[in-house]
Amino acid sequence: MNATSIIPGLTYKNASVAIEWLCNAFGFQKHLVVPGKDGKIIHAELTLGNVMIMVGSSESGTEFSKHIQTPSQLGGVETQSPYIVLDDPDALYANAKKHGAKIVIDIKTEDYGGRGFTCYDIEGHLWSFGSYDPWKTEKQNSL
Repeated sequence: MNATSIIPGLTYKNASVAIEWLCNAFGFQKHLVVPGKDGKIIHAELTLGNVMIMVGSSESGTEFSKHIQTPSQLGGVETQSPYIVLDDPDALYANAKKHGAKIVIDIKTEDYGGRGFTCYDIEGHLWSFGSYDPWKTEKQNSL
């Protein structure tokens, strides 16, 4: 078996607003947006270069939405966090701050290489962005 990619799926209370914010603050582009009843988003695909995420409304009524919750539904905690490799984390950091992202780990150069930061989006999902690319880094013996 050979997997070719992983696409994180995130659920938002107000997915329509979140999609606009993700596009403005992080630079995502709308690839596909499937609206449902009452302004809910059944399914959306957003891209940033070759990276894709899928987004939906938490109360869309889909089978998937019954099995996932937003950070606010979990009391403000997140159980996973996407890390997105990009070539200019400083530019994205400035834009994310401009659009109100809550920075929780300021932009910095890491000892193991790369530069990046971590922030919350408008509904409390935790995101990390950086130039560190483990696929392009020589493997080191960590045992």
